[in-house]
Amino acid sequence: MADPYAVPAEMRDFADRSVQQARKAFEGFMGAVKKSSGTLDEATPVQPNIAAGAAKAVSLAEKNVTAAFDLAEKLVHAKDIQEVMALQSEYLKSQMTSIQDQTREMGEVIAKTMIPGSK
Repeated sequence: MADPYAVPAEMRDFADRSVQQARKAFEGFMGAVKKSSGTLDEATPVQPNIAAGAAKAVSLAEKNVTAAFDLAEKLVHAKDIQEVMALQSEYLKSQMTSIQDQTREMGEVIAKTMIPGSK
């Protein structure tokens, strides 16, 4: 007897292609953000610490979205609900650690920006 919750191969293929297209579009967007950021820095002198803070924020956002795309790809290929739940749990644990690290990193960047001469 067929699994009533099984996802047809065609739907998996469609979902996989959709995730890949979204990832590619995001990568193109991030390339444009990085390029325009460099152009803005050249056009308007910005305090180095502020520019570093903005670059760090963009980098962290890119890391978070990439992690979400990685999860989406894994979910598309999950065999059953148990694997989906395990993947989701692993992702949430990883993101909690990332959020803690990113909060610390951004705190350091903000401190450098707000307190002249701090390292």
